[in-house]
Amino acid sequence: MAKKLIIAIDGPSGAGKSTLSKALAKRTGYLNIDTGAMYRTVALLAQRAGIDPGDEAALAALCRDLQIEFHREPGKERVLANGEDVSQAIRTPEVSLLTARVATCPAVRTALVRLQRRLGAGGGVVLEGRDIGTVVFPQAEAKFFLSATAEERGRRRYAELKAKGEDVDLQRTIKEVEERDAADEAREHAPLRRADDAIDIDSTRMSINEVLEEMLRIVAIRQQESAE
Repeated sequence: MAKKLIIAIDGPSGAGKSTLSKALAKRTGYLNIDTGAMYRTVALLAQRAGIDPGDEAALAALCRDLQIEFHREPGKERVLANGEDVSQAIRTPEVSLLTARVATCPAVRTALVRLQRRLGAGGGVVLEGRDIGTVVFPQAEAKFFLSATAEERGRRRYAELKAKGEDVDLQRTIKEVEERDAADEAREHAPLRRADDAIDIDSTRMSINEVLEEMLRIVAIRQQESAE
């Protein structure tokens, strides 16, 4: 039986990590561990409990006994927090705003990294984020650093927002992407950084399917290497 790998996908915002993580998990039969959803879950529970996002002690207590599970079902993925399905509740605009603040809390990051490691320890998982291959699973057998120019990522974000009927400006959206990159690279805890042994994939001029096929090719090689 082929060894089940740990697959890490890192990269900046808007590079397509979330879409490709789900697609890669589906094609390999692996579990997609949505790390962003984990931070959203903490934000949701903090909101419900009336916890100030700057109260590290309260957030640490909230995370202490938190159990998060991921279930893949035909056509969808479910996120459970302490047994409750929060898949829809964590996607509201209010939770999105709160997540950005909660995610900077060292106690939250420590607790969720510990949980991510426990969920993925046995392999057969795909995780995406900004520090998966460098901090969470530096021993991952397959590591990718997915990128695209800030201009292209801004265009993608602009098109996504326009499709939702939002009134957005292209140049402003591109600038926001650049600002997000700078913040991710400069943050004190787990900054955005490419792992030395990660495979670079620039998706600027590639379709999702082209990137997916390249990832599958590398994963097949890593599986073969792990079996030798």
